[in-house]
This record gives sequence, structure tokens and C-alpha cells, in this order.
Amino acid sequence: MKKTSTRLADGRELIYYDSRDDTLRTAADPRPLAPVTTTSEVRHDPLLGDDVAIASHRQGRTHLPPADECPLCPSTGARPTEIPDSSYDVVVFENRFPSLAGDSGRCEVVCFTPDHGASFADLTDERAALVLDAWIDRTAELSHLPFVEQVFCFENRGAEIGVTLGHPHGQIYAYPFTTPRTARMLRSTARHRAATGRNLFDDVLARELADGSRVVLETGAWVAFVPYAAHWPYEVHLYPKRRVPDLLGLDDTARTEFPGVYLDLLRRFDRLFGPQAPPTPYIAAWHQAPFTTPTAGGSGELADRDEFALHLELFTVRRTSGKLKFLAGSESGMSVFINDVPPEDAARRLREAALR
Repeated sequence: MKKTSTRLADGRELIYYDSRDDTLRTAADPRPLAPVTTTSEVRHDPLLGDDVAIASHRQGRTHLPPADECPLCPSTGARPTEIPDSSYDVVVFENRFPSLAGDSGRCEVVCFTPDHGASFADLTDERAALVLDAWIDRTAELSHLPFVEQVFCFENRGAEIGVTLGHPHGQIYAYPFTTPRTARMLRSTARHRAATGRNLFDDVLARELADGSRVVLETGAWVAFVPYAAHWPYEVHLYPKRRVPDLLGLDDTARTEFPGVYLDLLRRFDRLFGPQAPPTPYIAAWHQAPFTTPTAGGSGELADRDEFALHLELFTVRRTSGKLKFLAGSESGMSVFINDVPPEDAARRLREAALR
């Protein structure tokens, strides 16, 4: 992997990740851009203990432009974009409309391919491995920023999810706090350790492997399963068999196997609802341990970061062909999910969706 860092016209950082070591990146951004100004601030909810990002400047962000006006495609002579070069492998750059900025965090965009009409599932194993390299590199770099406590790599796909740019891309958020979801996991892990002397993530994984009914696929280094209490109709959790707290801890075997495993899962999601169905909307989210002492509010001791298990959660809001799962009163009002699809049935359908 070759890494080339440059700056866009407004001062934002952009990094090319190339498979070939002899690739040269010299194109400059010709656009007359003013420096980015943001109104981002983080406010704390004293009742729930949550931190909320207030970012009113995002109201003017680009929304579902036509393909010939996509800001994530490579630049051409007639139309410069966010990526100055005329081609690229993988690119990461600071978001022009960040939810978090300054001491309140950092937001980055990850472009997986220059092909506007593609998706992550269309990538080669080599390109998917390069995306993983970029996630690992950015996690390492962002973890060293003094205000960053947790790094979150994720992808939203599909207008049903709320995607505003159709080009295949993901994002990376560097939070100045531990997210509420991670804090809940750390509290549960601390309680489990105190009660049993064992690691909660290890026990969850062992239970799924022993039961087997919800396991979707398994390799030497990875296990993908539908969780016992899945929140979403089709939800898969992907764990490395060797527990590590973050992407930086993945060994060579896990890194080598990841592209094949992940691409297989994404392609199964696209086959779930039949050959005539539109691409399945999904969220793919990497859960990593915080890098500093958590500052999230709430009662209860939080487990040490080494007790946390890196894992990816992949889920869709589509519950059946032509129907979406909306978060209604119970989910949105009280955070109590109601799932229409038994996890065992979801796992069976995902196993059946394997390419034969």
C-alpha cells in the first residue's frame, strides 16, 4: 500500500491509498474554495447521559446530485471534484460538512472506488483489502489526536438509510467521547466479569458457535452470526475469533481472510429479497474500544478497553420485499425494539443466500 497525503483548496486533508507503490499523485485542487466554517458543538443530555452533536451548518450539504455532478467521482478537466486526480483506488478526506469538527471531533469520507455505479460488494478482494488498510491506518492516526476518544468506521448504503450521495463511500467519525452504545457494552462487560470471572464477548461468541442455528458463515479467523436478540430483521455480527479491542489488533490471518468474508456477506444481503429486488440498503458499522479513559455519562463501572471485542455489525432496514422497518413508538420513544423476523429464520435465509 502507498499512502499519499495532500490538501484540498480549502485546507482539508486528503489521502490517497494505492495498491501500487509506483503510483504518483500530483494533481492539485483548482477550485476557489473558501475555508470550511462549522457550528459544531457537543451538548450533554443530563437525563440520558448522552452526548449530542449540534451541527446546523450541515443543512446546506449536497443532497442526491445527479451522477454527472457527483463530488466523489474523480476530477475531469471540465469538472473538478473533491478528488483532484483523474483516477484513484481508495481516498480518504475531511468532510466538507462535518458533524464533528475542531475540538468536538473529526469526520472523514472514505471513497471505495472511482466507479459511481458500483458498490462495496462489487469490489475485488484486493480493493476490499485496501479499504481495510485505510480503516486501520485512519484509526491509528485519529487515535493520536488529543481530543479523540473513540474512532468509528462505517458505511451507509441506500436512500432508505438516508444516504445523500449515491457514490460508494463510507465515513469515519472520531468522537471526543465514548458513544452511548459502546458505554453500555462496556458496562455489561464489567458486570459479566464481576459475576462470572469471564469475558462477555467470549461467552457470546462461544454460545453462538455451540448453538449453530444463527451462524451464517465461519472461517479460520472469522465468525458471522445473527445475534440471539437481533434488533433488526436482518442483522449480522462479524467477529474475529481471536478477541482484539480494535482494528489495529487484527493479525495477518484475519486481515487476509477479511475481504472474502465481508464481500460474501454483502453479496448475500443483496440476494436476500430476490434477483429483481433493488440493492439492499444497509448500515455496516465497526465497533472499536475507546482509546482513552471513557468520559461517557451514566452509572456503573466500565470495563477496561482490553475487555472489549472488535466486531462489525451489518444490518438492513428492509424487513421483506418492498417493505421497510421503521422505528416507531416503542423503538424511537423507549428504545425497545420489536423484530418481525426470528433471528434463526434470518440466519437460515442468509445461509441459503450463499452463491453456489
